[in-house]
Amino acid sequence: MAPQQNSENAPSSKSSNNSPQGEASSKRLEFHFLTLFPEVFPHFLQSSLLGKAQQKGLVDFHLTQIRDFSKDKHRTVDDTPYGGGEGMLMKVDVLHAAWKSVVPTKSPRIRTLLLSPQGKPFNQDMAKELAGLDQIVLICGHYEGVDERFIELCVDQEVSIGDYVLTGGELPSLVIADAVTRLIPGVVGNDRSVSQDSLEGGLLKYPQYTRPRDYEGLSVPEVLLGGNHSETEAWRKKQMHERTARKRPDLWNSYRMSLKQPK
Repeated sequence: MAPQQNSENAPSSKSSNNSPQGEASSKRLEFHFLTLFPEVFPHFLQSSLLGKAQQKGLVDFHLTQIRDFSKDKHRTVDDTPYGGGEGMLMKVDVLHAAWKSVVPTKSPRIRTLLLSPQGKPFNQDMAKELAGLDQIVLICGHYEGVDERFIELCVDQEVSIGDYVLTGGELPSLVIADAVTRLIPGVVGNDRSVSQDSLEGGLLKYPQYTRPRDYEGLSVPEVLLGGNHSETEAWRKKQMHERTARKRPDLWNSYRMSLKQPK
């Protein structure tokens, strides 16, 4: 496989010689993607807010080709499961070697996540927690899964982005990187826009409108046109409650329960 771009504005691709330890960890959040398909990452990671966050020195993205750590001439990364069964499993020795190349020693400031449909559902609270770390190592599985011993040795947490199965962990890892990166101070131009996102405070965001004022018989609500900020805020709060109850009753029930808990 041809090497990935390695420049100030592009995610780096590496095998065994770079580690997440060092001075950069105290200055920025580092993401390490362990994958069989590093070629799918650069365009997304160099685009929009993720690319700008890299340029500002707020994040670093590193790509590690798992296949580089296979020791046989065929660069084998999978094998049949003991006891029989469908599909192939990613080998523990290859995965462990790839992981050790970026995590020479475990640390509370480094979190290793395996993207898996068996994992804890990813949500905004988890994204906030991850944004406070120094390094996040994202293991992109493939085939039928990974050898359980790798999970026992290396993985801090299995994470799922939904109750469905994908061909690999690359897309989920990018979802996590995007959600976490935008929470880092300085990435989004207006920090207040992050604090008012949907799901902040357990509620969905209120409806929003821009020009034109009237379109296809639909008009912007009058309350947003009068310039009365207290009325606007009251309307938005009411809409957040109604919208969450209608669209996400699960969130609404959780929000109501949280209000009943003692502070």
